[in-house]
Amino acid sequence: MKALLFANTDWYLYNFRLPLAKALRSGGYDVVLLSPPGDYARLLTQEGFRWIGFPLSRKGVNPLRELAALWRLVELYRLERPDLAHHFTIKCVLYGGIAARCSGTRAIVSSVTGLGHVFITHSWLNRLLRPAVSLVYRFVLGRSQVIFQNPDDRREFLRLSLVEEARSHLIRGSGVDTEYFLPPADARGERPLTVLMVGRLLREKGVREFVEAAAMVRKQLPGVQFLLAGESDPGNPSSIDPNVVAEWRGRGDVSFLGHRPDIRDLIHAADLAVLPSYREGMPRSLLEAAACGLPLVATDVPGCREIVSNGVNGLLVPPLDSKRLAEAIIQLLGNRDRREAMGKRSRAIACELFSQDRVIRETMAVYAGAFNKN
Repeated sequence: MKALLFANTDWYLYNFRLPLAKALRSGGYDVVLLSPPGDYARLLTQEGFRWIGFPLSRKGVNPLRELAALWRLVELYRLERPDLAHHFTIKCVLYGGIAARCSGTRAIVSSVTGLGHVFITHSWLNRLLRPAVSLVYRFVLGRSQVIFQNPDDRREFLRLSLVEEARSHLIRGSGVDTEYFLPPADARGERPLTVLMVGRLLREKGVREFVEAAAMVRKQLPGVQFLLAGESDPGNPSSIDPNVVAEWRGRGDVSFLGHRPDIRDLIHAADLAVLPSYREGMPRSLLEAAACGLPLVATDVPGCREIVSNGVNGLLVPPLDSKRLAEAIIQLLGNRDRREAMGKRSRAIACELFSQDRVIRETMAVYAGAFNKN
């Protein structure tokens, strides 16, 4: 039995789906990993997996080039002949789903983390593309078992008749390793109060709101330190202009750290984790912070509200509202006892609902069902 996992970056496969790939291999599958080339392919092969590089533009709009890429993908699937194909991220779900159907793949699974840029951003081009994208969704998902990371996305796909209810499943994210992401063993030392955001430099992540809120907070509490760990993503149409990031960096309210491999250490050095995103599937950054016992401030949007219970393990604020974000941050920074109580609840929620072992177990059950229902 051969399983193929297809994502739009090798970074995603390594950081989010490596435990799942290992579980499949332990279950007797020959596992093939497929993604555009990147810096993490070497790490995947070092883990003993066969990785195939497949160039795929995440913002390509040239119809001829996209059709050529799709044709190459169909040929690749016909050559590999996977028994099970699991697709992650929107473009891979659509293109991989077409290739899997055309090549006779027996079991197809699609992980959907929202409707995608075409539906979220209201440009004239996206409005023009929506009917066609909806048709492709219905074709692809008509033979697929579909995994949603939050109930809002599931309801929206059902409302738009893009997927049958019997083929839809709710699995909360890719899971978090609660044995690795633990609360710090040492007590907090003398250091500035620290607010941490982890995320790519994309408009929809709420980076602008984080920067604006940092400036507001530091007017009242100048000693507070704001950190943003995440790199730019030029392949994403929502990537923030580097000149804008340079301007923000120059203001000095937020330290832009870029990509950091030591996320757990950063979380342990923080007092509060923040994510002012416009919409999420299931944000890994909040899950990791919760597992480490941090209180959370996030926007009241799909994905975030599944992790943050308002007033219990953090605070929820409206999206696109820097002022309310700043007020919530000030409220928690000013009450250490409340932060500690919320942090303990965050840890409990992460272990109960979002553990990596639970997510892998539920995903493997979907695989078993895919063979029976397709």
